[in-house]
Amino acid sequence: MSETENKTTNIFSPLEGEGIRGDGQAMWYVVHTYSGHENKVKANIEKMVENRGMQDLILDIIVPTEERVEIKDGQRKIKTRKMFPGYVIIKMVVTNESWYLVRNTQGVTGFVGHGSDPIPLTPEEVARMGIEKVNIDLDVSVGDTVRVISGPFETFMGEVLDINQDKQVLTVKVSMFGRDTPVELEFNQVDKLN
Repeated sequence: MSETENKTTNIFSPLEGEGIRGDGQAMWYVVHTYSGHENKVKANIEKMVENRGMQDLILDIIVPTEERVEIKDGQRKIKTRKMFPGYVIIKMVVTNESWYLVRNTQGVTGFVGHGSDPIPLTPEEVARMGIEKVNIDLDVSVGDTVRVISGPFETFMGEVLDINQDKQVLTVKVSMFGRDTPVELEFNQVDKLN
C-alpha cells in the first residue's frame, strides 16, 4: 500500500506532526454522531475534557434544540426537539490531542470535513444557526433613517423609534399601504443611511 493510501484509509490514528493545526483559534466544528446518541456524546466528551484538563482546547459542546408547541387532545404541550439530529457542534482548538479525543469518543462517526481535516463553520453559519450570539455595534440613534436589508421588510426604509441594545433589536416605523407601522428588526437586518 502506498503512503497516500495509508493516510486516507487509516482515519483512526492521530494526525502526523505535533501541536496546533490551523491558526490556533477556537472555532466551531460539526461532529457527526449516531442518531440518538448526541447527548451521550456531549456528556462523554465533557467528562474526558475534564479528566484530561483540556478545557483550554475544547471550550463548548452543544446539541442545538428548539421548542415546539404541539396541541394534542386540546392540550398544549411544549416539546423540545433536536434541530440537527445526528450532529453535535463543538467549539475547539484543533490539535492532534483534541482531534483524537473527539474523533475516538464512543458514538462519534467523524468530523464534517475531509477525512482527518475538519472544516470549521463560518461566522455567518454560526450566526444563522443561532449557536453563538454575536453582538453587533450598530451606530444609529432614535430618529435616524435606516434601510431594511433582509427579512420580509427588505428594501423598506424607515425611522428608528426605539433601540434595545441588550436584545440587539430596534423598532422602526415603516410605511406600508399608506400607513406608518412599527416593526421590530434585528440589528443585522438594517443599514444606516447617511
